[in-house]
Amino acid sequence: MDNTKAVKHHHEPLVHIVKRDDMPSWKAWLIRIATIVISIFLMGCLSTMLTEKSLFETFEMMFRGVFGRIESGSTVMLWKYLQEIAILLCLALALTPAFKMKFWNCGAEGQALMGGLAAMMCMINLGQTLSYPVLLAVVIITSILAGAVWGLIPAIFKALFNTNETLFTLMMNYIATQIIAYYVYIVGGGSNIIQPVAEGNLPVIGNNRYLINIIIVAVICIFMYIYLKYSKHGYEISVVGESQNTARYIGINVKKVIIRTMVISGALCGVAGMLLVAGTDHSINTNTVGGQGFTAIMVSWLGQFNPFIMVLMTGVICFLRLGASKVADTCMLNASFADIVVGVVILCVVGCEFFIRYSVKFRHSKKEVKE
Repeated sequence: MDNTKAVKHHHEPLVHIVKRDDMPSWKAWLIRIATIVISIFLMGCLSTMLTEKSLFETFEMMFRGVFGRIESGSTVMLWKYLQEIAILLCLALALTPAFKMKFWNCGAEGQALMGGLAAMMCMINLGQTLSYPVLLAVVIITSILAGAVWGLIPAIFKALFNTNETLFTLMMNYIATQIIAYYVYIVGGGSNIIQPVAEGNLPVIGNNRYLINIIIVAVICIFMYIYLKYSKHGYEISVVGESQNTARYIGINVKKVIIRTMVISGALCGVAGMLLVAGTDHSINTNTVGGQGFTAIMVSWLGQFNPFIMVLMTGVICFLRLGASKVADTCMLNASFADIVVGVVILCVVGCEFFIRYSVKFRHSKKEVKE
């Protein structure tokens, strides 16, 4: 019998993913900004290949798609751009407290639609019976309540039965969409269109119907920064997000925090729906939110749950979406081109975040282990 000890070769994995030490904030932000600039440049090159326009012409089309022609002196396009930022930012702000608590609320789309539906119903059914100040107050309050209730339902099931909040909130989006479709079909007399309603709309400031939305979202942004950073509720959200067991140990009622936070999240989504219906469109359909509830998920995450950083991320995403849409319209490209541009840039930024937090190390040599 051969008693010679066998020598086995144990190979380390070819690739190791190692968590980095905390990178200086300024260095991480330089990497993020460089990633955004490079990804936009690459998408400009792709546009050039598809449209046979020069890189300068491509970016000029994008710029005009966002800001219009500067020489004309018109600021309509600029205000539309700020409006796009306001709505997307409002939805991202709404999701942020839930995400910080690690409650993955993917239902911003449905919660905003329900807030918009509540506003539309009040405008249609009470527009002729209530005075404007009272009607406006009712529109705002019911929109907030509708969004809050739509956020409360998955929160209760999560707190009491530990259901999967991601699937639950996603399914509620589809329910909300079908409710809107049914309502529009009934009110529109089978035409699937509700004509713009004049009663109950938000006030117009200086002949600018977008300004009131922008002001409201700016106030919400400041409020959320203070709420998350300096309030007791914000502290409880952070602790629950870090560890529910730790939160229970120090006396925090985790179920109460989950329910309260989702009520706030849903209520702010309801505000976004109200801004779209009573402030911009004066009508509603299944595409009123336009998928921005899902884009807001990335805005909140990429903004690291900081409302002011989210302003920057929202501005970049809205610029790319509007600018790429202009390129697609001008050069007869597919309408999905704008979504592709935004998706590629977001993918680059997500990859950038991975490499900021982790480093990839490769195996250098084989090791022999004697047994």
